[in-house]
Amino acid sequence: MNALTIDVHPTAAGPVLRVAGDLDFDRAPALRRRVDELSLEPGQCLVVDLSGLGFCDSSGITALLAARQHALAAGADIVLAAVPANLMRVLTLVGLDRVFALRPDTP
Repeated sequence: MNALTIDVHPTAAGPVLRVAGDLDFDRAPALRRRVDELSLEPGQCLVVDLSGLGFCDSSGITALLAARQHALAAGADIVLAAVPANLMRVLTLVGLDRVFALRPDTP
């Protein structure tokens, strides 16, 4: 298992979260806490860069859904960027590719 790292980079359009490592049952709460600490303004966009993600289980997906809810509650948007192929398959199978805005590249 790879340790989870979450880096936050503020931009004029909104924060970029770079998530790397394994997003699993033990590590998903760290992402939820980090997202809850973010201050989002209406009209901003939270970008979650998943280019460094090695593994994501259902707890990780739930944490991404919580990030979406946090953004929407603030009147902001959310984009998942550079989603790894294995996670993209899961998101597509469960229909979350229609819930999240997806971008193929990193910001």
